[in-house]
Amino acid sequence: MRIPDGASCCFREVGQDVVMSSPSQSEVLWPPDFRLVGNGIHLRQWADEDLPGMVELFDDPDVARWTPLASPFDLDAARAYVVKARALRAGGQGVNLAVTVDGGEALGGVVMFRNPEDGNAIELGYVIGPRHRRRGLAVRALRLLAGHARAVGFERIELRIEPGNLPSTAVARAAGFVLTEEREEREFKGAQTVLETWVLP
Repeated sequence: MRIPDGASCCFREVGQDVVMSSPSQSEVLWPPDFRLVGNGIHLRQWADEDLPGMVELFDDPDVARWTPLASPFDLDAARAYVVKARALRAGGQGVNLAVTVDGGEALGGVVMFRNPEDGNAIELGYVIGPRHRRRGLAVRALRLLAGHARAVGFERIELRIEPGNLPSTAVARAAGFVLTEEREEREFKGAQTVLETWVLP
């Protein structure tokens, strides 16, 4: 995914309620109540109560431009997003979490999902709602998520960002990611788009 703390990329201290394991043990990595807290950020599962607020977060020109999320993003799109988020976790392919500061109001979202071609690699994405940008939320959430991915054994932590998405590349740099020479072409809203690959050293 590619989302900006301008908008989005490519969407606790890891401790007592996260059981460490190898990346192959998805049910242990991402249980139904999985959450992360740290860096002044609380990442939690999406809930049905988030649906109205998700429309405000994601029905935004920047989100429409830089992410694969539906546009316009209405309540039906929000419901479908939550269904897919739950299926991602249940299928052991990744996890999609709401970004909050205290476990309450969702201010954006982050996602991590396995690279289907490399079992030791995982890709991250992030999006912050328009009212909550320029507060460092994306950088802190990305660092927290990447720290978890590394702690549980993923050797390669990736971002894929469209070159023109300058706010998102600024987030990547601030979170410690470095640009590689790798490029990947993906279909994005009916068109082929070339994405740059960033990795965490």
